[in-house]
Amino acid sequence: MKWKGIRNQYPHQWLLLEAVDAHTESNRRIVEQFSVLNSYINSHQAMESYSQIHHESPDRELYVLNTEKDKVEILERQWLGIRK
Repeated sequence: MKWKGIRNQYPHQWLLLEAVDAHTESNRRIVEQFSVLNSYINSHQAMESYSQIHHESPDRELYVLNTEKDKVEILERQWLGIRK
């Protein structure tokens, strides 16, 4: 589902989303299609679900976003250092 359709279907909500069709351009992640995993009243609940799913499946491309935003802007960061 595209962001515009998601905003229309889920107004004024926090969402846990998975990128279905995405690519990178100039250090920005461009997501063409999302899958809505769940909706929440507040960001805390959404982040708890994000953490649980990310822990179980770290390779999934998940996002917590609020539908108040007109556009989705995701900056990619380079992670340096050692991970556990």
